[in-house]
Amino acid sequence: MSGHEGRHELHGDEPATSRRSHVVFALLAAILLAGLGIAIVTQVKNTGSGDTLDSASPADLLVVLDTLNQREAALRQEIAGLEQTLATLQQSGSSGAALDEAQARLTALSIQVGSAPATGPGVTMSITDPNKGVGSEVLLDLVQELRAAGAEAVQIQGADGAPIRIGVDSWVSGSPGGVSVDGRKVGAPYGVVAIGDPPTLAAALNIPGGVVDTVARSGGQLTIEQSQQVTISALREAKPRQYAQPGN
Repeated sequence: MSGHEGRHELHGDEPATSRRSHVVFALLAAILLAGLGIAIVTQVKNTGSGDTLDSASPADLLVVLDTLNQREAALRQEIAGLEQTLATLQQSGSSGAALDEAQARLTALSIQVGSAPATGPGVTMSITDPNKGVGSEVLLDLVQELRAAGAEAVQIQGADGAPIRIGVDSWVSGSPGGVSVDGRKVGAPYGVVAIGDPPTLAAALNIPGGVVDTVARSGGQLTIEQSQQVTISALREAKPRQYAQPGN
């Protein structure tokens, strides 16, 4: 997730603490930019029931714009705070605590964008599809419902493949019996793991007309197990930025 422009080489006489500070801040800034991307994609997908922005009403567009502006402002405020942390690290000879704090934030943001494994309370789901009636739209609805309910990390695994971490640029395609996630074909039964508040996640999927009902209407079955300890091991590969750079 690094860009080519604005790159600075480290000099041999630069203090070790300063070098570490620059590295930590660069990673934090890059991950914050990816976090903004997550907010944009999630909000656009949730604008309506499958509607695109082209068909959205002016009122819907204003809501989307306002939400994204608020999210961007929050992220920029966080970047400003991280810049202040960097300044503290550079000015203080005893910066272990501040560096630890920055590292903790880096870990949290890494989980958010899928570049680090995660563990915590959540739900484990299994979707059986004996009649091959569960299509890509069902899995997409599942992911969106989990995100709306506060899931902090999600991974999907087919019967024969490795788990796939859901990220900002994830996509689901294909007809029932031939579903692909991020271009990788996945077959039933599907295993899904999500980290978040277990009762909240389970309730979101069990609402009348929700994902559990949708799977049942497709001839399948969605079972949900709540747990205080689930693990998400799949990682997303970082992609180099073409245009975006940390703002001032």
